[in-house]
Amino acid sequence: MLAFALRRTAVALALVWLVASLVFLVIHLIPGDPAELLLSQGGSAPDPAAVAELRERLGLDLPLWQQYLTYWQGLFQGNFGTSLQDDHPVASEIALRLPRTLELIGAAAVIALSIGMPFGTAAALRVGGPLDRIASVVAGVALSVPVFVVGTLSILLFAQKLGWVSAGGYVPLARNPMQHFILLLMPASTIAVGLGAVVFRVTRSSVLEVLSRDHVRAAQARGVKPRIIILRHVLRNALSPVLTVVALHLGALLGGTVLVEYVFNWPGLSGYLVRAVEARDYPEVLGIVLAISILFVFLNLIVDLLYAALDPRVRHA
Repeated sequence: MLAFALRRTAVALALVWLVASLVFLVIHLIPGDPAELLLSQGGSAPDPAAVAELRERLGLDLPLWQQYLTYWQGLFQGNFGTSLQDDHPVASEIALRLPRTLELIGAAAVIALSIGMPFGTAAALRVGGPLDRIASVVAGVALSVPVFVVGTLSILLFAQKLGWVSAGGYVPLARNPMQHFILLLMPASTIAVGLGAVVFRVTRSSVLEVLSRDHVRAAQARGVKPRIIILRHVLRNALSPVLTVVALHLGALLGGTVLVEYVFNWPGLSGYLVRAVEARDYPEVLGIVLAISILFVFLNLIVDLLYAALDPRVRHA
């Protein structure tokens, strides 16, 4: 198990380096000069001398390979750089906004798993029945509706028509815990609609596949109680694909919650990334993408280790 964990960790670190390097190159290939954008006011062209001075001060006049080495030297020292727009440390902004996005995604995952896995298991145990048919139709509809449509309809129904919750916003947990979780509920539920449908489908197909295995049939023939078979033999073996799919979707959601955060005015990391890309703020974009890639790779590393713990055969793959 230790050798497997070390191999996966080495692969994860290589992926982080590769992603960060590719993003560094791509962001520098995007047309537009950050110095000119920062000095442009009212659509008028800035003074070339001022642009040259600002480029020198920001280090943008250095060769690309030297900027790349300087960037990684700062990362090894725990320095993500400073924003080109307001000189704020990028690391502090990420540390402020990232927990909000993680909280949003984590709450959505809890809701999706709490709904998708029980209904997926029940549908598989009663395949072809009314519950299976109704739940499959609902899951298909949930997957086909865009997330911004779900968010907009939620605001219209629960905020404007019924008046149960606010249309959006953010309140720190320490200031008002109840209001914080109330404001968190709608955006998290909006994300959980599609994710829950995915969890339902994967759980259903995985449970059906495990139910057809010989050791499950043998346990049924021996007269083992159905509840014991489901808990010990079926769910444990069916859980691995569900974990893998959820981890992949959560990693994608780290950078894909832009619309949800925008619709519900949730001050997370995705909105910060959009602003940084529009301003060609290299340190901000690189810092955000690096943080997202590290979390994505780390999340998949945890899933790999859990998968190996559930299925020892994976350790020798």
